[in-house]
Amino acid sequence: MINPNDEELVFLPLGGAGEIGMNFNVYGFGSDIEKKWVVVDCGVVFGREGQTPGVDLIMPDISYLAELRKDVLGLVLTHAHEDHIGAIPYLWPMLRCPVYATAFTAELVRNKLADAGLEKQCPIQIVPLGGHIDMGPFAIDFISITHSIPEPNALAITTPLGTVVHTGDWKLDPEPLVGELTDATRLRQLGDGGVLALVCDSTNALAQGHSGSEAKVRRSIDELILGLDGRVAVTAFASNVARLDTIAKAASASGREICLVGRSMHRIIAAARASGYLKDFPAVISEDDAAQLPARHILYLVTGSQGEPRAALSRIAQGQHPTVSLGPGDTVIFSSRIIPGNELAIFALHNQLAALGVEILTEQDHFVHVSGHPYRDELSEMYRWVRPRISVPVHGELRHMAEHARLARALQVPEAVVLANGQMLRLAPGKAEIIDEVPSGRLCLDGRVLVREGEGMARQRRAMSFAGLIAVTLVLDAKGKVRAEPAIFLEGIPDEVRGPVRAAVQETLRRHNPKKADEQALGEAVRRSARKAAQSVWDKKPVTRVEVVWV
Repeated sequence: MINPNDEELVFLPLGGAGEIGMNFNVYGFGSDIEKKWVVVDCGVVFGREGQTPGVDLIMPDISYLAELRKDVLGLVLTHAHEDHIGAIPYLWPMLRCPVYATAFTAELVRNKLADAGLEKQCPIQIVPLGGHIDMGPFAIDFISITHSIPEPNALAITTPLGTVVHTGDWKLDPEPLVGELTDATRLRQLGDGGVLALVCDSTNALAQGHSGSEAKVRRSIDELILGLDGRVAVTAFASNVARLDTIAKAASASGREICLVGRSMHRIIAAARASGYLKDFPAVISEDDAAQLPARHILYLVTGSQGEPRAALSRIAQGQHPTVSLGPGDTVIFSSRIIPGNELAIFALHNQLAALGVEILTEQDHFVHVSGHPYRDELSEMYRWVRPRISVPVHGELRHMAEHARLARALQVPEAVVLANGQMLRLAPGKAEIIDEVPSGRLCLDGRVLVREGEGMARQRRAMSFAGLIAVTLVLDAKGKVRAEPAIFLEGIPDEVRGPVRAAVQETLRRHNPKKADEQALGEAVRRSARKAAQSVWDKKPVTRVEVVWV
């Protein structure tokens, strides 16, 4: 039997386990009665119109940890991608703890906090590359790694019960172009000293080989752009500063001016320069000036590689951008991959561009992209360096995490544990085990309001988009008698359905006996009859609402 006063080290993902994105990881140390907590990353995923209509951002429900916030020592950020920092303006007020980040990440977080009016409330502690912080029982070392954004870090989290290496997002790029190389020496040193657990990125656990280098992409893009005529627009993840630098330099080498289109492009470039990167980035021109240049002398760096409807490239494709237009003879290069789930939006964007006569080039046609996440050869190398007792795959769908665990076992890691969000894992040599399951879930940013996913608004909106809305207003007197014609509002309903619905409502009211049926019974009878009438004609069940007004 475990003594409740014995100290233990636990790992608790509240986001990012079983999904790509929305990363929110928690480490706890202490007794069963009282623990101190450190949070690693605080990210979002983006809403998808077909699944969560009207929802822009989705983030973890951290109500469990918010109740313990007096014991939350800090929030440590591994890097500045949205799925690791995007929820800070919304979730940090629930914790109000210090935030730790390297300079580039801190610059982008400050921008987010300023937009939310929180910049003076949220303390950000700048950690140098390779830096160290102490928080209660946790000693945390930042370890430089490579990824698709400046200043990604793995964390070595050391406690009295052992060291955990938390990789964040990473790859092994021998020529990253911007930023530091992976500190393989430090990772080997940790392995030599003994690592209790490796909590590791699983995104590409199904992909054989190596993810590739940014330097090779640079050489390929240089050659590609040099051979193009007409206007060129390149869309890429704005956070991939090395890729933006590659594209801009290729543009200059081919005699093209560079124009940034989309707010994220401007923000990332400004943050990179403020943090000491892109010192030789070519000069950029405004959208108005770009519009005056001959087609052969302009390259647009554009947001919207994932088909986001409000991003710059979608507006260009729809002919709705105020200053940028593309047409026959022009080329759009997608220097990015398709994030699973975005296929329909991206292919629709391709079709819109094709309708304009634009040539579309993707990673399927040319070598214009490499992933920022490790393939199997890189995962194997990390395990050879770190040699953990326990493997904990995160940052992946269940199939990625399960395959990652199989790989770890094949590499002779004694234990590999696949977790779901909300499952608490005790980390101990030879007996890593799930000891608890805490409340978890998702919060949706609906306009300016945070709502729990289970409140059903997305489901109701999907139903309305599929089968429309019927709203009926009844007017009753104090005795429950109908005193006016019902007001029937039908939205998204075919004309052939409207007559039968109105007839069904009238028939239900004709049969209404106020002495035998109350307001609630009448409303439900009207709702059922209207919906049944629509279904009998249309074979669809509209969202149906009935309101009673008393006179």
